[in-house]
Amino acid sequence: MSDTQLYLISPLEVGGAFPDRLERALDAGEGLVTAFQFRVKGIDQHEAARLAAPLMEICAAREVAFIVNDSIALAKRLKADGVHLGQGDGSPKEAREALGREAQIGVTCHASKHLAMEAGEAGADYVAFGAFYPSATKDKGPDAERPEPELLSWWARLFEIPCVAIGGITPENCRPLAEAGADFLAVSGGVWNGDEVKAVEAFREALTR
Repeated sequence: MSDTQLYLISPLEVGGAFPDRLERALDAGEGLVTAFQFRVKGIDQHEAARLAAPLMEICAAREVAFIVNDSIALAKRLKADGVHLGQGDGSPKEAREALGREAQIGVTCHASKHLAMEAGEAGADYVAFGAFYPSATKDKGPDAERPEPELLSWWARLFEIPCVAIGGITPENCRPLAEAGADFLAVSGGVWNGDEVKAVEAFREALTR
């Protein structure tokens, strides 16, 4: 049995039927899915806030953390549970000042031990490594350095701060990352590209066998 939990990342299209899909995924993943990242691109903050509102309610009702991707300002406006920062999105220190002590602040660290240690020292609540597998969401092209599962083991051995594995993760390939020490598996296409309930159930089976 693994203690690894799922961290769902939204598809870019979060209108229409997506709130219903999120409800179904979270209900199927009760006790397994503990965080949801709101990730939209190319829309203004007002529109983002409108789209986020029903999704925040769904997460709050199920005690799932609602994390905003990239934007400290949007996270503050929404009173979100936290923010996930890429390497160009500001520092954990800035995010902490804007969002307060309770906010969950995560940082993308790609395949870099150095970036992860810097993030931890700057006050991040979790670090994210990846992409471990080819990914439409998180791939930086064929030349990007792809971390090995040993990176998760190294981190888990030395640091208390949780680590998140990201990038192309499916029920079929998730087990080695969980066994290596990932506290969370960040998943987007692995859930939303098909039947979300079946996908979440398949992850549960893969992680608890």
